Amino acid sequence: MVIEILKSKIHRVTVTEANLDYIGSITLDENLMEAANLIANEKVHVLNLMNGERIETYVIKGERGSGVVCLNGPAAHKFSPGHIVIVVSYAFMDFEQAKTFVPHIVFPDTATNTLV
Repeated sequence: MVIEILKSKIHRVTVTEANLDYIGSITLDENLMEAANLIANEKVHVLNLMNGERIETYVIKGERGSGVVCLNGPAAHKFSPGHIVIVVSYAFMDFEQAKTFVPHIVFPDTATNTLV
């Protein structure tokens, strides 16, 4: 049996930009991506703690060390600078493998979106 489980989580980062005129996605600081084991174009869910919005999109690599968390395209209507969000991704794996898998979870400083 194959199940879907949590693979990666960036817990509580602050949206720095919302760009309506972009084709879509979330731009993330490359340091956050690496710490959470996320790659460019990976599907993620973005959960907005300020208003309850929840979207699916994909990751675009942002400038390393910039702290960027930018919601692009239509999501810019639901996510604004200053909003606190959680970014999660999931993976499919064998049930037995999933029992011992440890997800990559990071807790950045929400003031700077840098790792502590």
